[in-house]
Amino acid sequence: MKVGIGLTILLCSLILSGCEKVNAPELPEPIVEPFFISGADLSLLPQIEAAGTVLFNADSLSEPMLTTLKEAGVNTVRLRLWKDPASPGHDFSSVKYFSQRLKSEGFKVWLTVHYSDTWADPGSQQMPQKWKSLPDMNSLLDSVYAYSSAIAKEMKPDYIQIGNEINNGFLHNFGNRYTNPGNFRQLLDTAASAIREFSPESKIILHYAGIFTAAEFYEVVKTVDYDIIGLSYYPMWHGKPVDTLSTIISSLNVTFQKPVVIAETSYPFTLGWNDYTNNIVGLANQLHEGYPATPDGQYQFLKKVFSEVRASNGGIGVCYWGGEWVSFRGPTATNGSSYENQAFYDFEFKALPVIKAFGE
Repeated sequence: MKVGIGLTILLCSLILSGCEKVNAPELPEPIVEPFFISGADLSLLPQIEAAGTVLFNADSLSEPMLTTLKEAGVNTVRLRLWKDPASPGHDFSSVKYFSQRLKSEGFKVWLTVHYSDTWADPGSQQMPQKWKSLPDMNSLLDSVYAYSSAIAKEMKPDYIQIGNEINNGFLHNFGNRYTNPGNFRQLLDTAASAIREFSPESKIILHYAGIFTAAEFYEVVKTVDYDIIGLSYYPMWHGKPVDTLSTIISSLNVTFQKPVVIAETSYPFTLGWNDYTNNIVGLANQLHEGYPATPDGQYQFLKKVFSEVRASNGGIGVCYWGGEWVSFRGPTATNGSSYENQAFYDFEFKALPVIKAFGE
């Protein structure tokens, strides 16, 4: 009797269990958010630290910059790399060492390879001194491949720019976009092939300064093997309607089928200065309407940039430029900072509200 009842219960249980398995709704696949770059270019930080500069967080407690920024939400650090600079800091070995340190502290690393011994931007794309004597284009291609291969093999960055603000090309005069567009693309392809071979997980960025004429540039390089569109956006140079960013990013994404990152942006918290070095921004007419040069104005501007990128189709991040560049050489320095009024810290080296934008 007890056995019969037990069998009946077991059979019913098995039937019900089977029915539940058959009729149970399928769970939806989890939605995995793509990584969003909350970045800061901190290329000068090793020099700032070596000078013994003491920085403070928002609570006025002394704290390393990397700690303060990581807690604020910065997840990616951008570093410039020069070929053979006149002084150390942005050279291969220094950048390699700093990039290893950043990785060990949990940051993603974004290298900006200038393919020059000094600053490269739309106004200057100087050939490295050691390459100026190369006899022809093939020799330059070999040098670009070898150099790019070494970077990829030894540093393996998460993101890597081929050139910096290459509106007019790079490695002039061989790679001038207007006079030698074929050479320009070939140089980009050569660098990209080296990166693909020796660091295939690295994402390749092509970087253009500006927003309104960016589509023309990316049409020229559409056959190049790259992953991400990178744009500089500074109101004083690239137009002041910040609320157009979302539309422009979405249009570029649809047209070229590439994600878009704001590779450089910044804004002042004051029009004052903290050393005897001329600042990049110091006049009221350089400001964006609605965003005064105050700590809150700086914060609101960067918050708006983040908001525009997040609201777009294809926007994957924002990187702030010059946030680390405080007046670490002292108030009388004539070779100090031209960016101390756009930094993450005030003139007493206390962290400003702007860093909150990275975590919002």
